[in-house]
Amino acid sequence: MKLSLSPDDVAFRDELRKIYRTEIPADIRERVRNGRELSRDDIVTAHKILNDHGLAVPNWPVEWGGKDWTPMQRHLWQDEMQLASVPEPLTFNAQMVGPVIAHFGSQELKERFLPPTAALDIWWCQGFSEPDAGSDLASLRTTAVRDGDSYIVNGQKIWTTLAQYADWIFCLVRTDPNAPKKQAGISFLLFDVKSPGVTIRPIKLIDGGYEVNEVFFENVRVPADQLVGEENMGWTYAKFLLGNERTGITGVGRTKVKIGVAKQYAAQTKSGSGTLLEDPVFAARVAELENELLALELTQLRVVSNSSDGKPNPASSVLKLRGSELQQAATELLLDIAGPDAIPVEADDIASPGWAQRSGPAYLNYRKTTIYGGSSEVQRTIIASTILGL
Repeated sequence: MKLSLSPDDVAFRDELRKIYRTEIPADIRERVRNGRELSRDDIVTAHKILNDHGLAVPNWPVEWGGKDWTPMQRHLWQDEMQLASVPEPLTFNAQMVGPVIAHFGSQELKERFLPPTAALDIWWCQGFSEPDAGSDLASLRTTAVRDGDSYIVNGQKIWTTLAQYADWIFCLVRTDPNAPKKQAGISFLLFDVKSPGVTIRPIKLIDGGYEVNEVFFENVRVPADQLVGEENMGWTYAKFLLGNERTGITGVGRTKVKIGVAKQYAAQTKSGSGTLLEDPVFAARVAELENELLALELTQLRVVSNSSDGKPNPASSVLKLRGSELQQAATELLLDIAGPDAIPVEADDIASPGWAQRSGPAYLNYRKTTIYGGSSEVQRTIIASTILGL
């Protein structure tokens, strides 16, 4: 594999760096770098700036705002964004529902939803997981029964990330309960979360935050023309979406930043006669993590280079599996550097620095990375069956 950048790619990278570092407000980027929570306004502001520069949805078809970039340019777009600590375009819009509508939706749905989705004039949330259908998503029980020109939706979704900010939800529903295979009776519906019968209830997480929600549907009437593609073909669209999600959540650039922050704090932490960063055991741990991250980055480049025709690439499971593990390893590194200073949380006027107090909640929050987007166990099964042929 060619690792050096061509002169054109260098110019492309430098232009991205300029936009990311001068157009996105510095206070927003600083909050991202230090693991602070972003407000809804922060996320919308950054997304809209990226969209104004044609950088929000480059992976979409060109006619809907995408870019005719090379695989290397697509990699640089995301990697440099993460390295600059720029909030990435809202994944529910840019990586999930947008590509599904663009590839499988009717022309009417594309015209209606793709422009506001790209601009984040509609904030989407994902209605997939249910209390008894998480990693085994095909077991979902939320139903949609056709009634004239509408579907009547009943059921429950859970772990719905940022639903408290959302305007619309893209939802997997069961439209044929008698299908011979459970995957065969699922459809993909779009509807307003303010529709009568929709209730959103927050879930307090182990880190103390309210990032996810329960969503309940009670006789929610959804216009039938908000069905994406064909009825009972939703599982095909969901696999396409999850392939995009798994590739997008690899997080190589984000993990690089976390390791860089960890090294910065390790250089300020006393250990023996020197600093923790100078400790050979700690330095070896950091070097091993950086080498594993480099191997993942090269794998990601191969996957991106070989993806075509909108087909899910099973190698995205490798990226999701290893990427989530390395993200967790980076948060563990910061937690270990913080030591006892990680125990207080949101405490004022004490010696424990703010970054150390945030390291504990961040460590706890990142336990989710090996679960969402398909758990590590599910990814290993996919790898075994579709890549290794076991």
